Amino acid sequence: MQRGQAPTRSSGVDSRSLLTREAAKALADDVLAMSMADQTRVNITSSYGGNTRFADASITTSGAFVNTSVSITVTIGRRRASATTNVLDDASLKRTLDLAMTLARLAPEDVELMPELGPQTYATVGAFIDRTADLDAETRAAAVKRSIDAAVEAGEAAGNIFLAGFLEANAEVIAVATSNGLFAYHRTTSSDFSVTARTPDGTGSGWARGGSRDWNAVNPAAIGRRAAQKAVASRTPQRLDPAKYTAVLEPQAVNDLIPLLSDALDARNADEGRSPFSKPGGGNRIGEKVTDQRVTLYSDPTDPTLLGRPFDNEGLPVQRLIWIEKGILKNLFYSRFWAEKQGVMPTGGLLYGDLSTPWVITFAGGLTLTGGTKSTEEIIAGCERGILLTHFFYIRSVAPRTVLNTGLTRDGTFLIEKGKITRALKNFRWNESPLLMLNRLEDIGRPEPVAAGRMMPALRIRDFDFTSTSDAV
Repeated sequence: MQRGQAPTRSSGVDSRSLLTREAAKALADDVLAMSMADQTRVNITSSYGGNTRFADASITTSGAFVNTSVSITVTIGRRRASATTNVLDDASLKRTLDLAMTLARLAPEDVELMPELGPQTYATVGAFIDRTADLDAETRAAAVKRSIDAAVEAGEAAGNIFLAGFLEANAEVIAVATSNGLFAYHRTTSSDFSVTARTPDGTGSGWARGGSRDWNAVNPAAIGRRAAQKAVASRTPQRLDPAKYTAVLEPQAVNDLIPLLSDALDARNADEGRSPFSKPGGGNRIGEKVTDQRVTLYSDPTDPTLLGRPFDNEGLPVQRLIWIEKGILKNLFYSRFWAEKQGVMPTGGLLYGDLSTPWVITFAGGLTLTGGTKSTEEIIAGCERGILLTHFFYIRSVAPRTVLNTGLTRDGTFLIEKGKITRALKNFRWNESPLLMLNRLEDIGRPEPVAAGRMMPALRIRDFDFTSTSDAV
């Protein structure tokens, strides 16, 4: 068996195939010892995942994977390049290093290049939950059965309800090492379960989802039941003319929109005039009111409800960052280059995608939107007339300067009258900005877990812009 490769087991693979701290450091040290570059960084990702897919109330696929990838970044003068492999014998690692060296020599000089980091101190984050990492096929199948049974019971009024869904559990080791003496190591897990329910007449659709670092925090029966209930309630939807209406966004719908603020929270984008947080005439709006005063948005890898990553891809420590506090913009994301240029400390906090997905930006420390204490039901009860939204689909950016996006409602859109859900509505296309809508906030609920590392509340928003209707279920 080659170093770092998963052992072959006739029964599959499990989380014990992940690299230990000692093994990750040994692998990184071997690569660093091979390198003749001026500076070298090694990023290691050792991952395991198991998933179960079902449709028509039957399991259709059950799979698992294990993989260790090594990305080698080299610096020659002011030129930098990377190459990646998941074949971990010495010859393959050397070949990948040589490729990175060749690419670096061909690359243009980078005027914004920063030296690799030296040793750092990191917070200890207990984000690895054994029962999530060890969620085997039999346990996943039992969870799917509990969900299906609950959904079938809840959907009896509609007849033979159609169910489909996906359950996945992942475990991951992330390590970063540099030729300047840095070594960082972090273990994490995540679980996610979603169910879509459709009624036999084809007019009703419901959806529900739950996710957490700890699988025990996910309730498969409740998720299946909720999806079925929404499907039954959404049958024979009626058309409502598109216009600006008060909207109640359930926590999962809020989770579809609020993370879209990530690019706007980049300090460079703000300072150079490409962000809603840009100040007219130059600079940014830190210290100014940017949302309703009830809104607080923060990331914190040590928060027990988030358990995010304590370092970014360069090995820079990630600490608690309050982006917006009681409506005031408190912090922006400063890369090391932009922080040095502006004379401030770098923040870390955002993780940018690789070359294949550069548009994917995530919050390393997780993300929580908070400001209220009410349940979703209480937010609905306080609505005189409005539209209840389950979640969104096919979201696309329209105007980054205002974070304006467009998308479709999906899997349960309902009319609210005098605090009660009165009838199902056909879906809408909408145009809305997560930032601007937070300035039209009527009410905010208490944050609830919506995914691993995400806590979002229900929101009631005035004048949510529904631009057209959609016949899609």
